[in-house]
Amino acid sequence: MKIRIIGPCGSGKSTVARMLSRQFGIAYHEIDNLMWDRSVPNVRHPEAVRNRMFQEILESEDWILEGVQHGWTMESFRQADWVLVLHPHVLVRDYRIIRRFIRSRTGLEQWNYKQSFSNLVKMVVEWNHGYDPAKILRLTEEFAAKRIVAAGSKELAAWMGSLMWEKDQAEGASVEQRGA
Repeated sequence: MKIRIIGPCGSGKSTVARMLSRQFGIAYHEIDNLMWDRSVPNVRHPEAVRNRMFQEILESEDWILEGVQHGWTMESFRQADWVLVLHPHVLVRDYRIIRRFIRSRTGLEQWNYKQSFSNLVKMVVEWNHGYDPAKILRLTEEFAAKRIVAAGSKELAAWMGSLMWEKDQAEGASVEQRGA
C-alpha cells in the first residue's frame, strides 16, 4: 500500500503517518527529512541527494509519505493508492504548532530541529494562515477517485475503518485460497 499525505503545518501529517505505519506495518517518511540534512542545522540536501532518496522511497513496495511539498513530489501522488488531504480548522493548527514549539523547546517533545521564535511566527502566519486549501484540492483533483479529504478524526476514523475492512477481506481471501 502506498499513501501520500499532504496538509498545512499542524494538520497532523506526521501523527497520522505514524499511526498508519503502526497499523499497517509500513514505513513512513517525512519529506522534510529528504529536504534537510538533519546532521547539520539549517542545511538542505543537494537536489540530487534529495531526489535520489525520494526515488528510493517510491521504488519501495509499500510506503507512507507525508509533507506539504508538492511540486517536485508529484510522482508520489500519481503512484499512491491513497492521497490523504488533511485540513483541520486553522485555529486547531495554530494550537498544535504553538504546543509543539513549547514542548520541543522545553525538552518535553523531541523534534527534528531546534525551532526559533521567528520560525514559529513564520509557521503560524505564512505557512498556516497563508495555506491555500483550494490550491491543494485543485492540485489533487486528478486523483479525486483515491483522495480523502479529512478535517478531523471522524473522517480519518471512517477511512481507516474501510481500509481495515479491505485488509481483513484480502487476508480472508488469501486464507481461503491456501485452504482450497
